[in-house]
Amino acid sequence: MLEFAILGLLQQTPMHGYELRKQLAQMLGGLRSISYGSLYPALRRMQGAGLITTDEPPPRALLLADAPPLTGRRGKVVYTITADGKERFHELVGQTGPEAYDDGGLFGVRLAFFRHTAQDVRLRILEGRRRTVERQREGLRSSLSRTRERLDRYTLELQRHGLESVDREVRWLSELIDSERREASEPSTARREASEPSTARREASEPSTARQEAGGTTQPDPTEAEPPPTT
Repeated sequence: MLEFAILGLLQQTPMHGYELRKQLAQMLGGLRSISYGSLYPALRRMQGAGLITTDEPPPRALLLADAPPLTGRRGKVVYTITADGKERFHELVGQTGPEAYDDGGLFGVRLAFFRHTAQDVRLRILEGRRRTVERQREGLRSSLSRTRERLDRYTLELQRHGLESVDREVRWLSELIDSERREASEPSTARREASEPSTARREASEPSTARQEAGGTTQPDPTEAEPPPTT
């Protein structure tokens, strides 16, 4: 999960470690806490694998103009994704197996990078996540029906709250799936309508074509009497 998230963020722009941790925390929304103790070892592994590179400015370039000669400070290391890193990210973003949706935290990370994910892959991940949550819902319902009589009211309310949360997630996932399916059908519908001339356009063009074939503009009918003058 961490490798995928780091590559996805660096795909957008190079970052230093502090900014990476900040962006990861915002993206995960409190689902998981990323410590420097887990972030920097992951960055070192990824650098060793050739997925990212580092750029550290020389110390003398960071001296303040009015600072004494011995008061330089160490610059922040900037991490940049490599060509191999981009290839690895596209490989990960195309995965649709259970690892992409069984775990709620990893599913959240995948969802955060759906803009980089193909539409058919997004749909398979969403459907897989819904199946997983529906199984969880059935397990909660079964457990609640078996133990309802033996639970005190507080424990019972806690289980009901958990069931309601799972129900909300199923509805939310169903809405996302319906939206993806609508978007998938709209381009083909638009192409079909663009390839077929509209009936109104055909009807509007037919009268002008008929007049041109008749050889000129339509003349008034001489048999029609003019209205008598008013007195």
